[in-house]
Formats: sequence, C-alpha cells, structure tokens
Amino acid sequence: MSAVLAPELELPTLEVRNLQTRFHTRAGVLPVVDGVSFTLGRGKVLGLVGESGSGKSVTGFSIMGLVDPPGRVEGGQVLFQGRDLTQLAAGERRALRGNRIAMIFQDPMATLNPVLRVDTQMIEAVQAHRRVSAEEARRHARDTLGRMGIPSPDERLRAYPHQLSGGMRQRVAIAIAMLHGPDLIIADEPTTALDVTIQAQILSEVQKLVRDTGTSLIWISHDLSVVAGLADEIAVMYAGRIVEHGTVDDVLDHPRHPYTRGLIDSLPGANARGARLRQIQGMTPSLLNMPVGCAFAPRCPHADAACEARPEISRPRHEAPWHQVRCFHPQQGRPAAPAAPRPPAAPRAPAANDQAPPLIALRQVAQRFGATPPPGVVGRALRSVGWNRPPVVTHAVDGVDLSVRPGEVVGLVGESGCGKSTLGRIAAGLLRPTEGEVIVGGTPAADFTPAEQLAARLRIQMVFQDPYASLNPRLRVSRIVGEAALLHGLTDAAGLDDYVCAQLQRAGLDPALRHRYPHQFSGGQRQRIGIARALAVQPSMLVSDEAVAALDVSIQAQILNLFMDLRDQLGLAYLFISHDLGVIEHLCDRVAVMYLGRVVESAPVAELFARPAHPYTQALLAEIPSIEARGARFSAIRGEIPSPIAPPSGCHFHPRCPQAMPRCRTETPRLRGIAIHHASACHLHDAH
Repeated sequence: MSAVLAPELELPTLEVRNLQTRFHTRAGVLPVVDGVSFTLGRGKVLGLVGESGSGKSVTGFSIMGLVDPPGRVEGGQVLFQGRDLTQLAAGERRALRGNRIAMIFQDPMATLNPVLRVDTQMIEAVQAHRRVSAEEARRHARDTLGRMGIPSPDERLRAYPHQLSGGMRQRVAIAIAMLHGPDLIIADEPTTALDVTIQAQILSEVQKLVRDTGTSLIWISHDLSVVAGLADEIAVMYAGRIVEHGTVDDVLDHPRHPYTRGLIDSLPGANARGARLRQIQGMTPSLLNMPVGCAFAPRCPHADAACEARPEISRPRHEAPWHQVRCFHPQQGRPAAPAAPRPPAAPRAPAANDQAPPLIALRQVAQRFGATPPPGVVGRALRSVGWNRPPVVTHAVDGVDLSVRPGEVVGLVGESGCGKSTLGRIAAGLLRPTEGEVIVGGTPAADFTPAEQLAARLRIQMVFQDPYASLNPRLRVSRIVGEAALLHGLTDAAGLDDYVCAQLQRAGLDPALRHRYPHQFSGGQRQRIGIARALAVQPSMLVSDEAVAALDVSIQAQILNLFMDLRDQLGLAYLFISHDLGVIEHLCDRVAVMYLGRVVESAPVAELFARPAHPYTQALLAEIPSIEARGARFSAIRGEIPSPIAPPSGCHFHPRCPQAMPRCRTETPRLRGIAIHHASACHLHDAH
C-alpha cells in the first residue's frame, strides 16, 4: 500500500463552499440550501442532522447533481478531490456518479427496479463504468455481495427485490453503491425505518467499509444516537443552514446552539423515565416566509433583539477553535442528563391497577393467513379447474396471551415480521383471529351481539404509522375528525363543529385549521389529526402502531408528551407497538417481546431493561444505539429472521441463538414465570 500523505498535505475527498440550492415555485423561491460549507477528509464520516425540511437530503442531492426542476444549484462550489462538480459537463458527472461517488437512499426501492432480478441490475451497474463481459460483471457483483456480509450471494442475485426482506434490500443497495469502490458515499436516512437488529447489521457493515477501504461517508439522519456511534464530525442543519459544526464530542458534549441542545434534550434517554420529555416548541418555519434574522428565533427561549440580524459563524470555545456555531447567544456547559440508572417519574394518575379487570385480554390467539381457500366465486372457480394444491400458510401470530388494564401502557416490541401489527389489529377488532379468544371488558368477543360488537370497537381505537395513508385526502379535517362521532350519536349536527374543535384542541392542534386538507399539514400535525380522530369516539384504549417511527426527535417528543397527557387526563390505556426501544423504555409500564409470532418475554419495563432473560431480548437491548457510545462497534444478531411461512421447529429463535441447546430444535418452550410479573419462553430457565 502506498504511503499516505501527511494530513496537512492530503487533498480532502470533498469540500463544499457556500452551496446554494433554490427551488423556484409558483408560490415563490425556496432557499432550501442556503450557504452550506464543510470539508470531509479521506476515511472520515460526517453526520448531517436536523429536522425534516432542514435541507439535509437536498444538500446530498446537490452534491450528487440529482436536484430536479424546479430546483437548481445556483451558487457555491462542490470540490471532489479538487474538481468542482458544479462546473462539469453532464457526461463527466455521469462518469463519476455511481463510480467514484455513490448514494444510498432511505428507501432501497428507489435504487432497485422491482421488475428486474438483482443480478441484472448489478451487472448493468458494473458495465456502465467498465468494459467487461456479463459473466465477469456477475462474478464481481457476487464478490461484492459477499464482502458486504450478505449470506448466499448466488441466491440473492437470482432474486427479485420483492423477494428480499427490507433489511436485505438495503444491504443489496449498499452493495450496488460499493461495486466500484467509491471514494465518497452519501447515505440518506438508510436505517430510519429499520428495526434495531437490521439497523445494527447495516451500521456494522458501513463501519467495516469505512475502516477497510478509506471511503468517506456523509450520513444523513435525524437519529443522534446512531450518528454519535458512527460519525467523526456532526453538522446540525436548520432551515437550510448549518447552525453548528464540530467533532462528535464537541457538539454532543458541549452543544452551543439552542437548537442542538433542544434536539439532545428531546431524546427519551435524556429524560427521567415516564416524565414529560423536554421539547422544542413550535414548528420549522416555512421557507416561503422565513423570519428576519435568525431562522430559529421564533422557537428559541434565548431570542432577543440581537436575533433580528442574521448570525454568522463564530467559534466561542477557545479550546476547540474548529467548533463552529451560528448564534448570538451560544450556550455554556453540558446538556442536562438524568442520573444513571434512569429514575422513574413520580406516579401518574390514574395509574394502572393490577387488580382491575383488563380492558382487553387475548387468550392463545393465533392468526394464520392463507389457511383457507378464497371464499365464494373465486374459490369455486379455482376448485373447478383442479386448483387443489395445499395453501401457503403464513403463521403471523402463534398462541399469544396478552392483556391491557385501564390506564396501563403495554409496549409490544420485536423485529419486522414478528406479528406485532397483526396482534394490534386483532386487539383493535380489525382482524378476527384464526384461533383463540378475545375478551373485551370481561366478555368474550365471540358472544357479542352486533350492537355490543360495535360498542367494543369504539372503546379501542387505532393510530397508524403513516397518518397520511389513514386520512382521506379528499376530506377536510373537520369531517375526518367528526364523521364517526356524528354517526354514533356522540354529538349532533348543531354541536358538531364545537365537538371537532374540542378534539383538535385536546390533540394539540389549532381548531382554526379544521377546514384544511391533510396534505396541508406536516407529518407531526397529521399524526395529531389521526389521534384526534381516534379520540372523537371517546375510546378507553388506543393501539398505537409505530405512530412515532418516522418522526423527527423533536416532533416525536411532542407526540409522546401528548400520549402521556391523554393518559393522565382521560385515563387512556395504550398498546404501544414500536421498534424504538428507547421510546418503549420511556413510555411503557410493561413490555412484551415478540419473535416470529410468539411472545418470548414479558415483564415490567424497569425489570426487562435491567434484567433481560431471553437471549433474543438481550440481543435487542445490546443493539440500542446510545448518544453516549462514541465510536462504538455495532454488532448484530447473526442470521436473518426466518420466514413465517416455514418457521423453525421447537424454539423459533434457535437458528440465531448463541446459547441454543439440542432440545431447542425440537421442543417449543412455554412462557413461564421466572420472577414476579416476569415471564420468559426459554429452555435456559427450565432448571431454575
């Protein structure tokens, strides 16, 4: 290997100088990227963080030359190894893109063509920049998949994208980005929607990539905990500008900008368990109507007359001259942090009562899809042409017991495909289980009259992960929120408007916005509309299915605070489904861990996080990224989650378990108590 130049002589991989990208719309000009500057050295990782709409992704697209009309780069320089990309002809940029510079998108399906096999797509990507045969390109693609730690690369090459899991699709997208050994990779939120285990796999592979190849990386994210463990430097963006930039330790241990400090303080781990989260007030300003001076001033607790001018870069710390901030009132000291271990908050009223009868109880519930042939004309037609093959059965939920009491928050965690959402839909009455019993208010749901069944459905409402997909885009908010209440006689036509206003106010929305359509709201506001719609029928319990998964940390804090306020004010119970274990630890009273359709562990939240018993739970908790873990080596549970179509015999987790015994392959462990209120389904505890 050739000697590396001294750091002061080495040409940086990327230098961005005063980058300006604007979108020219009918409503006006949007300064989406406004004077962004930074330098990235060889083998270094820059974390680009901030709320949605801050300009992070467009900064990445501007560097790549992927900004589509009506947007365009209107100023500044993007120097890649000394060459200004903004001055290159389209053909020259195309020769660099995908070759020396690559991008990993948040949704791998933005990279992968759904109608082409993986090998076809990778061969095309190789031949776009190299004069090689298809067979040689295929061998190179196979070798790249192997280097990325992808098991059975030949099988993956023959697959179509829809035949791969979400995590595997993302790993294939990373492999495509790595085909030509690029010097720079821009990763745009590549792990945002992934489970903690799949995220750990991706991060482990990215760390190895940077370490082994010297590739420079820009990691765009709103997850400060991930950035803390992965990046060397952090740049915090707000309203198109970098407001703070420095090393990871400088920015996270000594945040100077009030916005950076607000993001850190909004993390569940920075607050006492069960207490209201500190949150940034207000919303990101519209780029069409930017405040005069500092863009953060309307939300800043330290704003004064000086903030009416536009702040420029300053270096307030003499001991760290490379730590930059744009603020007239840079903060001093370290951000607030709770004592370790995290203390519980003061008891809330009404608290969950162990003696109270459950609002809902699931007894040995199972849900299998495809177990019976299609009904009616379709089924008869298939049988008439001799279509009698055994059905392909998906075992989504397999013998689950679960209950939720008044005022209790029960967390449901596990990897994608484990059956969490299916179980939530059964609890909400949206699915009828294949087997088992659902008991609502002490009465089996199977014994309900139609009127009782309707009343039971009103008592348990659901809040979905994607609020926009669950809101009718053609209806105004007033009708979305009020329609069900009017239909079920909870209000009349004369009082409907006041009723809707009250529900919106309870959900933290301005009632004056009730005449708007869903597309006119931000993601956090749309989630509040979904909550208001659920509250309008006066439920006793909400089933929250990944309701904060796609939200920025600041908006997530607002929604979690709303959930806690509603519990305290209305006595609501929750079944809270999430893959974010930090949120689960903060919000829940009790946690059930699911794996491939079964509950493998259940315990009070403090007990579970302090003393996890099942090997799967232990692995999940070990992979939670922490803002305190700087430069941590990400590890991962070995192997992929098995298919629910053909689940393993015995303990479903045994193919991935580091402590598996011979009996684990044949005997199904039962969920049994190992301590007070603590149960685990593992043969390791049978002898205790």
